[in-house]
Amino acid sequence: MIKKIFCTLGPASLNEKFLKFSNKKIDLLRINMSHINISQLQKTIFKIRKYSKVPICIDTEGAQIRTKVSKAKRFKNGDYFTISKLKGDIKLYPDSVFGKLNNLDILSFGFEGLRGQILNKNKNKAKVRCINPGYLETNKGVHVHNRKLKINFLTKKDFLAIEIGKKNNVVNYALSFTNSVEDIIKFDKILPTQKKIFKVETKEALKNFRTMIKKGNFFLLDRGDMSKDLNIEEIPIAQRFLFKNKGKNTKIAIATNFLESMIENPFPTRAEANDIYSSLEMGANALVLAAETAIGKHPKECVDFLLRIINRFEKQKYIK
Repeated sequence: MIKKIFCTLGPASLNEKFLKFSNKKIDLLRINMSHINISQLQKTIFKIRKYSKVPICIDTEGAQIRTKVSKAKRFKNGDYFTISKLKGDIKLYPDSVFGKLNNLDILSFGFEGLRGQILNKNKNKAKVRCINPGYLETNKGVHVHNRKLKINFLTKKDFLAIEIGKKNNVVNYALSFTNSVEDIIKFDKILPTQKKIFKVETKEALKNFRTMIKKGNFFLLDRGDMSKDLNIEEIPIAQRFLFKNKGKNTKIAIATNFLESMIENPFPTRAEANDIYSSLEMGANALVLAAETAIGKHPKECVDFLLRIINRFEKQKYIK
């Protein structure tokens, strides 16, 4: 089976040159709703279609908590900061999350290690003590470590994005943080005739994967967000679990960190090449580039390298 390449669009790739390049190289162009204002979605779809015939995928925000920070700041152990419900330097999105937080909850922010514990929460503010240092920046994912919060499977912004997508005949949609069969059923009702990708990003999704494949047939393992719910050494086990337990007609895409070094450098590492090849050997139907093409310095080179290694894999021409 020919393997697919999915690319996330962003400042590095949402331009005429890359979009024209995409026509013969890429199978799906992803718009990440977590990193685009809803007011820009219509314009973005028009721009993509002006230069590219590659199908568009609207990737929802889903059941994820994110930061809204007026100014990035580094915190060290023992520092305090305040999360506000109303006005303030630090807020959480969606707004309904604040009311679900409790004293002693442990929160991690982004991928750089920052972790804090809520010491004192009232109606409008929560005092947090830093227990692991790092940067607090805007639009970074937040994970509650000590318990599971129930969050709506789509945000208000997602519903608006889906309506815009429908009006513009966008066929492909991805549900972020798919955790259950119920999430799949609800997404199917909203998009009954469209193509759907269900993203596996949590322990809950792994737990329910064997039942989820009875209702969905295309899944995407996001190893980045998954690493907020699992220790990083468990990610390879989770990846192999999906392929071991997938159904006969189940397709699986793999995302995150395939070519992380190429965000800065024009060439990959040997470890990255091996990771890509191993994912193909496991049976990945698609490989997904995220930061590499969204904000990286060498988006075209990343795509070209994936194509070379996929071609090598499919021809199975080993060096003798």
